[in-house]
Formats: sequence, structure tokens, C-alpha cells
Amino acid sequence: MKKKDARESLSQELSFSDNEAARMLYGDLNRNLQAIEKALGVTVKARGTSLSITGDRDEVEIAKNTLNQLYDLIATGFPIYPTDVAYGLRIMERSPSSNLREIFLDKVYITSEQRVISPKSINQKEYIEAIRHHDIAFGIGPAGTGKTYLAVAMAIAAYTSNQVKAIILTRPAVEAGEKLGFLPGDIAEKINPYLRPLHDALNDMLGRERAADLIERDIIEIAPLAFMRGRTLNNAFVILDEAQNTTPAQMKMFLTRLGFNSNAVITGDITQVDLPVEHVSGLVHATRILKKVKGISTTYFTDADVVRHPLVQKIIQAYERKHQKSVKKA
Repeated sequence: MKKKDARESLSQELSFSDNEAARMLYGDLNRNLQAIEKALGVTVKARGTSLSITGDRDEVEIAKNTLNQLYDLIATGFPIYPTDVAYGLRIMERSPSSNLREIFLDKVYITSEQRVISPKSINQKEYIEAIRHHDIAFGIGPAGTGKTYLAVAMAIAAYTSNQVKAIILTRPAVEAGEKLGFLPGDIAEKINPYLRPLHDALNDMLGRERAADLIERDIIEIAPLAFMRGRTLNNAFVILDEAQNTTPAQMKMFLTRLGFNSNAVITGDITQVDLPVEHVSGLVHATRILKKVKGISTTYFTDADVVRHPLVQKIIQAYERKHQKSVKKA
């Protein structure tokens, strides 16, 4: 006798009052609906401003909640792109009780091109809140999770609202398989490639001209970590990027630079340490010894928070599976 599938099938009907909002929700040629079908294994059929969703009960409920919440966001004037549909689905799959409005409408900064920068996952939302309410915030996780980008957006927002007078962005200049000495140019030109990602984030948010102007006026400073030694950083928003490549001594040096009315955000990926194997990462060391210190927060990101090309998430998952297998064999 054939075993009956324990999963229960369900069909749900949705109806929207605003034709234009419904069109934006569906996407060009119903691409947003097709993405939901592919992601959840449900069938979504559109008839004007009405939808029918058919499939397994749990997946249908996720699709219904996601579509309803995305429609509400559109009704408030929030522009929905295909990536937002993917992020919304990811959030609802992992936490069905989530409120997408609370996450997506948390405007961190509006770029020079009027693009809204806001969190796209639960962890990103928690990270933003942690930065707002703590003088020192750690953001730890894999590439593409928005750790540095959101920190830079928070820094610019703090400057434009007159909360701080300067933005300082720094990274350790540690070779990732290449030697600085073989690169052409003087020390500034050798260091510049390590700081390029920070320039890219600033250019993306401010536009090249305004970013260059603020750097020229020393309102924004981008420098190697070694340049921080001996300084006291007052009235500043300070970001230490790629912090997994600091030594414990360097991390202590950086953390003790913080002056009055300043905030520090430290970001890094502890799976991509480029230090010699005999060296302990300052980021790992710091989070261990500072975890009970009040005023300091730590947010951990996962592959679910990746906001780059969808393949990046799959690549991170593949490496993580390989790592777990290696650990078990050892």
C-alpha cells in the first residue's frame, strides 16, 4: 500500500485593492511571482488584482504572508525590486512571524541617487540597532552580508545629522597571498588597493565628487590601521574593516583610541584570516574577552544574510559544508 504524504496541500486566495501596487508586486512579466514559485515550490496564478496560491500548507502560508507584506510596503511608497522579494522570502522562511515593514522601512541613509539603504535581513536589522545603541559594535560573518556597507552608511548618516564631526575608516594592510613589496609605487600607492573597498562604498553612497571633497577636507579619513597608533579619536565614527587580520595587540591599540562622543564599528570574517598560522586573530581574541563588557555588542551574520549575487550564498554554504566535514574527520 502506498504511503500517504504527510504534507498537507492548501490553496489560498489573495485580493489587492490597488491595481498599480499589484502590478509592481507581480513584477515585469510576473517575474516576482515566478521567483516565489521557484523558491517555495508553490503555484501562483494571477487574475487582475487577485492571486491564487497552491501547494504545501507551510509554503503557501509563507508565500501569502510575504506577498501581503510586500504589497503593504509598496502601498507606503517603498519601491520593491526583485532582490527585495528574495530577501523578504528568505526572512519569512526563517522567521514566519517577522514584520518586513520594521526591517525594510528602517532607512539608514538615502544615497546621492535617491536609493534607500535599509536592512535586508533580521541580522542586518539587529546590527543597525546595535550600532545605534552601543559605543562599540562588532559585526562578524561571511563576505557579502553587508557588514562594512551598512557600517559606512551609518557613519555617513551620523555625520550628515551632525552627531559626529569626522568619519575614520581603517583596515590592516595584511597580504592575502601577495606581497606588498612587489607592488609598484610608494607606500601610499601600495596600501591603496587594501582601502579600495571603503572608497567604493563611499562613492556608491555619496557620489564620487562629494566623497572626494569630504576626503580632501579630512572630514573622511581612510588610512591603514598602523596610522591610528598614538591618536585619540574624538567626535568621530570609526570603522575597522577586515578586523580578522589584526593581532590582539593591534586590536587593543585600536579599541583604546576611542575618545569622547565617538562610536566604533569593527567588522570581519573569522573564516578568512590572512595572518600567519601561528598568530591569533585580534578579532577572535577581542570578542572572547569583551563579550560581557557593557556598551559593546556583537552581531553574527550567516549565509542567510548575503546580499550579493545568489551564487555567493551557495559558495559560502559549500565551503562551510567542506569545513564541517574536515572538522568531523579531525
